[in-house]
Amino acid sequence: MVNDLLHFLDESPTAYLATEHLKQLLIEAGYQKLDRQKIEKGGKYYLTRNDSGIIALNVGKRLNEPALHIAASHTDCPVLKLKPEAVIKGDNSISLGIEEYGGLLKRTWFDRPLALAGRVVISEKDRICSRIFKDEEAFCIIPSMARHLDKEIEDKKIEASKDLVPIVTMEKEFDLKQYLADRLQLKALQIMGYDLYLYPVQKASRWGQKKEFITSHHLDNLECAYLSLRAFIDRFHDDNINIYASFDNEEVGSKTRQGADSDFLKSIIDRLCRDLDLYPYDLLQQGFLLSCDNAHALHPNYPELYDRNNAPKLNQGIVLKYNASQSYCTDAVSAAIMKQIWDQKKIPYQIYANKTGIRGGSTLGNISNSQVSLLSADVGLAQWAMHSSIETAGAEDVQTMVDAVSAFYDSHIHYDGEAYTVRTKE
Repeated sequence: MVNDLLHFLDESPTAYLATEHLKQLLIEAGYQKLDRQKIEKGGKYYLTRNDSGIIALNVGKRLNEPALHIAASHTDCPVLKLKPEAVIKGDNSISLGIEEYGGLLKRTWFDRPLALAGRVVISEKDRICSRIFKDEEAFCIIPSMARHLDKEIEDKKIEASKDLVPIVTMEKEFDLKQYLADRLQLKALQIMGYDLYLYPVQKASRWGQKKEFITSHHLDNLECAYLSLRAFIDRFHDDNINIYASFDNEEVGSKTRQGADSDFLKSIIDRLCRDLDLYPYDLLQQGFLLSCDNAHALHPNYPELYDRNNAPKLNQGIVLKYNASQSYCTDAVSAAIMKQIWDQKKIPYQIYANKTGIRGGSTLGNISNSQVSLLSADVGLAQWAMHSSIETAGAEDVQTMVDAVSAFYDSHIHYDGEAYTVRTKE
């Protein structure tokens, strides 16, 4: 499973590529595109939106006590995005105009060979369509300034418009549209636009004395997106409607049509209820959302930044995430349900909460709940260097994540108006 994950990470540096590969995994497993056909019991379906968000569902054959089990993640990460007119001609070089996408750790982007990936919009006769794009080789680099010439360089604030400017060539001319057209075997006039990002060409790898670590670009949050899909594909419960969702744009607030704060999930649940003759309020009462997004692992060099009783470690299990300000959606009830499921399957888990006084991050659980109100818990895998261009997690946690989400999909969570009952497969 670890090698499969590393391959997926190498092939999926952007949300567009990740969504395409997730879609192919579903097709290979017998899922059909949800179009105008009626959703039926026993059916397996998927639907994408804007090439970068994807939802899949498998419907129980019985549905005597229908329960809605959803695991949701996101496909995007903090990164550098090309501006619409990106080529900058200087006196001594040609560089690229970029914008920061999300809260990236700026210093980690210096001196790394970077490549282009994303999607290109093209015209074909009277049609406008998208092509997924990925360069395999380095395209540019953001060189650091040497300390010899600026003794204060280490102490200066990084300004993206000046310091994070990728250099492409020392030639006098460069035509980006022609560059893209050549790689897509098109004419430059066919290139209508693009959503392109820079990514480090460094391959995902496994390392450590016992190969206990994995390091890659985009671990947050493709690790959860991929592993929760692997858990979803073959899990069926005849009284469940199991749903997999991976949204885009979590790192910039989710307020897009393919984000968690859209009607993407809600529209599919509404359609489920209509096609299967279910009452929406009743189904949501029997629903549970598992929001899957990685967590901050205890950093050995900075223990003072963590709460000593709530600091997860690499390779010690899946993480339940809590936050009093509701940046995470876990509460005592949802945590108790997940703990019971995992305890029965002997799946290791640990707890994360911010040190008091540190704001921390947030994720899509409560954002999604603003559209579809469900009992929810935030979970993820512990990792170092979140929002760095290269991040690190535990190799031993990979299978744990699959087992933990599989156990959730295999279970049947029922609410009788006063209490919850959890039935798990033996």
